[in-house]
Amino acid sequence: MATFLNFEEKIKGIQEDIISARVRHDEKAVKTLEADLDKAVSKIFNNLTPFQKLQLARHTDRPYALDYINLIMRDKYEIHGDRHFRDDAAILCYLGYIGDEKVMVIGEQKGRGTKNKIRRNFGMPHPEGYRKALRAAKMAEKFNIPVLMLVDTPGAYPGLGAEERNQSEAIARNLLEFSQLNTQTVAIVIGEGGSGGALAISVADKFAMMRYSVFSVISPEGCSAILWSDPTKIEAATNAMKITSEDLKGLNLIDDIVNEPLIGAHRDKEKAANAISDYFLQSLESLRSLTDEERLEARYNKLTSVGAYSE
Repeated sequence: MATFLNFEEKIKGIQEDIISARVRHDEKAVKTLEADLDKAVSKIFNNLTPFQKLQLARHTDRPYALDYINLIMRDKYEIHGDRHFRDDAAILCYLGYIGDEKVMVIGEQKGRGTKNKIRRNFGMPHPEGYRKALRAAKMAEKFNIPVLMLVDTPGAYPGLGAEERNQSEAIARNLLEFSQLNTQTVAIVIGEGGSGGALAISVADKFAMMRYSVFSVISPEGCSAILWSDPTKIEAATNAMKITSEDLKGLNLIDDIVNEPLIGAHRDKEKAANAISDYFLQSLESLRSLTDEERLEARYNKLTSVGAYSE
């Protein structure tokens, strides 16, 4: 059953009326209600606040990495394990095809349902997850296969076991290795991009965010707890942190915004998946117009320009 947020209640009501009209075979009413639905969607979703976009990024019905992988990939084969400790289910690695392109897809998976959420550790990878991602990326580099990274995590797992196995080193190693990876790389934030847990698979030639995704150094809850000693001031923290795709594009911290359906990826998964596929293939075409030296130089210049300022 679909879940609706508070600001989506009007849309829910119109959609229920459309279903009732279709049951009655009242085509005139359906046509009128569909026009009303389009107007309501345009009015609501063109005027979202940053906090409402955060809610959409965390929506329980929003597609996760595995949903997109199943929609856009064919002849896919999953790669398991980091060859050091174990297979971390919070990180997915698939080798397969998007269109006619052979590609390695690396994604963070939150999981649905209590059992699956626990198995996926709520999308919070351990160090072995990041080492698995690096192993898959190195395999892609060896055979000159492009890499697509789908970012969606509240953050890297902060537990004792993860720290014992060098969580910070695993993230730092990925930042270094992905910055030097000699194959075409594209990273897209599909939901939440939380801190170093997201950065570890975000270093790429092209870095984009979906329309209703967020990317931040800390969660709004953590920010409000630190700044105001009040974790309930989430909305104020969200506004202050500038974590939406539009904010980060304006700050030149991302390359592009992937235009998922206006009503949100959670209401039209197929169109959202097509938007990701199209963006990846277009990015790949533009990256292949560069020599390896030009592409690596452009990647280096992009990474070193972050945080630059003039007085």
